Amino acid sequence: MCNKTLLRNSLIGILLGMMLAACQPSQTTQGSPTPDVPLPSATPTPPPRSLVICLGQEPTTLYPYGGASRAMWSVLEAVYDGPFDTRRFTTQPVILEKMPSLADGDARIQPVEVAAGDEVIDANGELVALAAGVTVLPAGCNSPDCALTWDGSSALQIDQLSVTFNLLPGITWSDGTPLTAADSVYSFELTSDSATPVSRYNVHRTASYLAEGETTVTWSGKPGFLPDNYDTLFWLPLPRHQWQNLSAEELLQAEESTRRPLGWGAYVIQNWVSGDHIELRKNPNYFRAAEGLPKFETLVFRFLGEPADNNLTALLINECDVVDQTSVLEKQLEPILELERDGKLKAYFGQGPEWEQVDFGIRLSAYDVGYSPFGAYRPDIFSDLRVRQAFAYCMDRQWIIDRLLYGQSSIPTGFYPPTHPLYLDDLAALPYDPAAGIRLLEEAGWLDVDGNPQTPRQAQGVAGVINGEALTVRYTTTQAPLRVAISEHLAQAMAACGIQVEAAYYNPAELFAPAPDGILFGRNFDLVQWGRQAADCTLYTSEQIPSRANNWLGFNVSGYSDAEFDAACRQAVRTRSDHPAYRQRHQDVQRLFVNQAPSVPLYFRLKMAVSRPDFCGMEMDVTARSALWNIEEFDYGDACR
Repeated sequence: MCNKTLLRNSLIGILLGMMLAACQPSQTTQGSPTPDVPLPSATPTPPPRSLVICLGQEPTTLYPYGGASRAMWSVLEAVYDGPFDTRRFTTQPVILEKMPSLADGDARIQPVEVAAGDEVIDANGELVALAAGVTVLPAGCNSPDCALTWDGSSALQIDQLSVTFNLLPGITWSDGTPLTAADSVYSFELTSDSATPVSRYNVHRTASYLAEGETTVTWSGKPGFLPDNYDTLFWLPLPRHQWQNLSAEELLQAEESTRRPLGWGAYVIQNWVSGDHIELRKNPNYFRAAEGLPKFETLVFRFLGEPADNNLTALLINECDVVDQTSVLEKQLEPILELERDGKLKAYFGQGPEWEQVDFGIRLSAYDVGYSPFGAYRPDIFSDLRVRQAFAYCMDRQWIIDRLLYGQSSIPTGFYPPTHPLYLDDLAALPYDPAAGIRLLEEAGWLDVDGNPQTPRQAQGVAGVINGEALTVRYTTTQAPLRVAISEHLAQAMAACGIQVEAAYYNPAELFAPAPDGILFGRNFDLVQWGRQAADCTLYTSEQIPSRANNWLGFNVSGYSDAEFDAACRQAVRTRSDHPAYRQRHQDVQRLFVNQAPSVPLYFRLKMAVSRPDFCGMEMDVTARSALWNIEEFDYGDACR
């Protein structure tokens, strides 16, 4: 299906056959006049329509619990439709009748009696055994303002959430077997199995997950666990009737789970040629078939590798209809924009939620075991807020967006991209202002002693730093060309403020090596540029600092620790969305983050896809698992005019 030469030869053969047929003399019976009667013309059967999507990676597995990747979910979007789609950070049901809600009664919060030894969620959101001295949110309390420390003997009630999900009737697996609530319960059982390599965060906080009839499943949580995102409490249905004789461990390798999983979506996997392509056909039992979906008889995923120029070339010579976001398209951003301007392709962009950032080494891991400013360790440069803010003022981030990203991104301010409901449009990032940066550096004691702007500033009266110490820092990142270009530009911008920057480039295995010896997670850097998803404030709390005490588990690699920020974050994340102060508390902690500057967010990372110019149906949504989230609606040609 994917070989262009074979397709071209087939087309040539068809055309030659038509030409030869047209050149043959008409044959009539000798002596019989040719009847002057018009012959009926046969309506040619149109060839099956095919959609070809080029991927930057070949999936290692298609088993959802066997190791998630973007490439895997690009393919599985065709196999499974839902169970939910996420649009602009809002969950929409696909195979459910509706999203449960407290207002409609299919989500319920009720007080339950708890006793010593019961597993509950404490006021910090941790799963604990109830005992004297444990602080919890008692029944009716939905924020830390009314938390209670249990005395070990008084009667205590804590709220318990239960949620009922109702499947749409009539949905079947592609083999025609009805999809039932029991298939979702089976999926829950698989994720509960220790052999399945997935997070069991929600499993551990589940009291029960039960099928009630063919289409209804009810989840009940452990007391105190009251999440707002109910979609995380419904488990992706998996085909119990096909897999039930395989153990959780066997499913990690079995052909029927890893290479040809049964689904209920628009397409069914037919063939997987390793290193080349996966071929799928239209699912005749698709529950949206009456809507004329999907639009293609066959679907092919080609594996052309990550280099974007390979995939762009394949698109331009019609070997691909779509190049999805698994290709590293940002390396070809300029030619993509030019080709779109010339009408040669369509480009689709989304910002975040991941971002690229520069973290300060505020507290190095070496400081944990005792720091002497006159010893072998690096001077304490970044514990002073004025210095961190000065560095931010001296980084020309807008230049990166304008010149390297061609205006397709923006500078993060709070934790969320512009499409997020909690995004603050009145919260501004510190601008590029070298004069402001210089003023702050001088206030902090970093002076231009020799009057030469070409040399680094020196410490004069900086607490914990030897007088005369030069303001020289090491800028650490990977060898990726874009990061190298950014580091070179920022080094020049910071030099104008009297900050000398020495760049150090590592391959990802070195930079992200495990702690304590690793550079990033071992907290062994001055400045480090890397990418992450700043989902919320918790990634910057003190408890997230990787250290020996917590077995080096955590993402707050800067070592930033601030009691006010910790308290504000704890209050925000433990406040339910129906509390009057919910939005204000999330705004407050975002403002603290910007003002405290534990890191300097550079830009929202781009999600990109491209297609042939006559394509329609694709909508880039950064909250979806893949740009192909609505693959059943894709089309091209006359239907898109």
